[in-house]
Amino acid sequence: MKKMRKFSVGLGLGILALAILCSGAYAKDVVIGFTGPLSGPGAGYGRDNLNGLLMAADDINKAGGLTIKGKKYKVKIESYDDMIDPTAAVNNARRLAARSGAVVIFNPVFNTIAPLMQINEQPGSEFLMMAYSSTPKIEEIPNKLASSIPPPFTAYVQAFADTAWQMGWRKGAMMVTLGAYGDEWREAWKHHWTEKGGEILADKPANYYTETDFSAQLSAVLATNPEYLLIGGPSEPTGLVIEQARNLGFKGGFVLVDQAKMDYVADVVFKGDLSKMDSVIGVCRVLDLPSPVIKKFNTEYETKYKVHNTFEAMLNYSAVHIIFAAMEKAGTIDDPRAIKAAIPSVLPQSESQVPTPYVGTLNQKLLVAATVGVIQDGAYKHAYQYIWWAKDEAAFEKAKKMLAEGIEIRWMPIKGYLQE
Repeated sequence: MKKMRKFSVGLGLGILALAILCSGAYAKDVVIGFTGPLSGPGAGYGRDNLNGLLMAADDINKAGGLTIKGKKYKVKIESYDDMIDPTAAVNNARRLAARSGAVVIFNPVFNTIAPLMQINEQPGSEFLMMAYSSTPKIEEIPNKLASSIPPPFTAYVQAFADTAWQMGWRKGAMMVTLGAYGDEWREAWKHHWTEKGGEILADKPANYYTETDFSAQLSAVLATNPEYLLIGGPSEPTGLVIEQARNLGFKGGFVLVDQAKMDYVADVVFKGDLSKMDSVIGVCRVLDLPSPVIKKFNTEYETKYKVHNTFEAMLNYSAVHIIFAAMEKAGTIDDPRAIKAAIPSVLPQSESQVPTPYVGTLNQKLLVAATVGVIQDGAYKHAYQYIWWAKDEAAFEKAKKMLAEGIEIRWMPIKGYLQE
């Protein structure tokens, strides 16, 4: 009788397990890793990136997760703080790959992306490096297991400069954040602006991560009587620079580097008051995107995370959708090379699925339009999207058809990123 009872219990458990499997229950979690600044000066920026990953994972799981070779998988985002320390980032990535089985790891700072790209192709511990940094130096590092998420900042340099030129500005001064990113921006801007025939009257970098009083640098650059200032770093201190410049009597314009977001500055620093932000050029506000889902996404994101929506969140959200579409296409959750190889075949993304759809790839670069905005006369006046990878007009027209209507689309070929 005891043997019969044990047999019956075992049979019952076996039938239950089979029923769960057949009902579409999840096989296991697919872990996506994140290492980035979640404390210290860069914490807000790191959190924006991570929030995009988390929101995408939630939405994918709500829609049923992944289905690969008849098995269903849930998505899990595992994150570690590296405080922009290269050693911590490498240790975090090794832990994510070895202990959690992550074959895809996201990171949002070039100072930590570069060392991660030195280890992610090591045999036996490979992972796909998803790099959120606009520096073109990423493409200079040979790596077959890397994808770069945002547009190169050189696209913004050219687009912002063209817009500033159209506004009649010819003389500018620079007060950009210290560090490698700021140094690259200042060098690229000065080179492009002076090639157009403009002048740079002063260059006074400042530490946007530690300073709150920028009066010394501002007094020095304003003494040269510029028509505009190139400024920027994280958005909140960028707002302080604008406020202090206006308080010192500056009535000219501002060009914001792509790290600083004009709508974040306006909404968070100035509480929606645009009176101090007249004649500002920068990355457009999120609500000016020509996306049929942007309003819904924006509302859901800000309700869920209680912070201002940003392009960091939206582009990472879109990138996660690419990864899981590629996993399903490749039929694997643990072969990073097969996943990377499948990415081009799952693009372009649908504009009804994500607010910032990617349309293709170019070597390591994921292709997404650069979107530029202008604040003028107390209002968001203009917004443009730039296709920066099209080699000629035929390629431009082809790419243009993949973007949503409702915004002016311009062709702006960027050297080093041209595709047939």
